[in-house]
Amino acid sequence: MDDVLVILALLFVAAAATAAVLNRDPARQAVVLSLLGLGLALLFTVLQAPDVGLSQLAVGSAVTPLMILLTVRKVRRRKRRG
Repeated sequence: MDDVLVILALLFVAAAATAAVLNRDPARQAVVLSLLGLGLALLFTVLQAPDVGLSQLAVGSAVTPLMILLTVRKVRRRKRRG
């Protein structure tokens, strides 16, 4: 059963990473990156590294996508002005 969970988590991470790379819109990339961070946190938890999983959940699923979205918003706002 444990092997099945690891394989499913790896497949989800691979699919999310591929989706993040193939997506062209930076705002959508940030959302997919958040899903990728969630998948990595799940993978780390399944692999019995809950401390790394919690760190990944905080940084990879919340902080990094938020910074990307704020940056995209600021850049798009500057483009409209100038």
